[in-house]
Amino acid sequence: MIVVMKRSATAAEVDTVVKQVEVMGYHAHLSQGTERTIIGVVGDNRPVQPHNFEMLSGVEQVVRILQPFKLASRDFHPDNTVINVRGVEVGGPRITVIAGPCSVEGRSQLLETAHAVAEAGADILRGGAFKPRTSPYAFQGMGEDGLELLAEAREETGLPVITEVMSPETVALVGKYTDVFQIGARNSQNFPLLTAVGKTHLPVFLKRSMMGTIQETLMSAEYVLSGGNRQVMICERGIRTFETATRNTLDINAIALMKLWTHLPVFGDTSHGTGKWELVSPTARACIAAGADGLMIEVHPHPELAMSDGAQSLKPEKFAALVHELKQLAPVLGRTM
Repeated sequence: MIVVMKRSATAAEVDTVVKQVEVMGYHAHLSQGTERTIIGVVGDNRPVQPHNFEMLSGVEQVVRILQPFKLASRDFHPDNTVINVRGVEVGGPRITVIAGPCSVEGRSQLLETAHAVAEAGADILRGGAFKPRTSPYAFQGMGEDGLELLAEAREETGLPVITEVMSPETVALVGKYTDVFQIGARNSQNFPLLTAVGKTHLPVFLKRSMMGTIQETLMSAEYVLSGGNRQVMICERGIRTFETATRNTLDINAIALMKLWTHLPVFGDTSHGTGKWELVSPTARACIAAGADGLMIEVHPHPELAMSDGAQSLKPEKFAALVHELKQLAPVLGRTM
């Protein structure tokens, strides 16, 4: 349920409603727009009656939110959420491009890639220091050494960095180096991890599980939001279907639907979504056309030597060509780059 305050509502009237919510045993979450304040009444499934709030001074109306995700819903926050990542605005009119290697493999590899994507027009550098892999024998990442290299690449290029965090125990360590926590598809329902990053001040990039529904994805975002961290981005990265021609099935429908359901920025990861570098650029254009606020693209200077996901990684020159195409497409859709 949300309580919509009148435009003329005073701070004291808002405070009265918040206290009433807390007295009833719920949590109050404020969304303060340019014209009015909306108060989310969040808690367990006990019924809340509208009359508990309708008679309070300054209240305009009380609206029930039918979706199970409350704080992620556009009912609670009608305007798009814009997140500032070290000066990069995510979720506004400008399309955000996150690019870099799947894994940090070494200093020369990372720095070469970082400079290449920065020159091509990327906004944020990606790179995995901890890698959850299907096989226990596959490359698992460089750990803290990889995090230090990401920090060095940030200093050299000026690009903010995003890297994956895999457990609640490593949130503090990864948070020392990264600008954005990435929650990978395999951890999208790791609720202790979602709760842990929800208590931090860093933005969270949440990937949809390979077998998760759209609603389940937004409920995972709700875990982070309910912890007090309102800086959440959602990423469609392909789901597992009966199709075997591609690594996953990129769900373009999900991008359009999530833009209707949630105020959070929505991204498309067309590298994992297809698993084939030849399909990355056309599906990236499709994601933007469907309303995505940004893209996550894997780039590697020598994909044939990559220790993970080489088959879906663009070479720097292919990535530069994609960014050029997107710059032509963006104005047609009322976006900028």
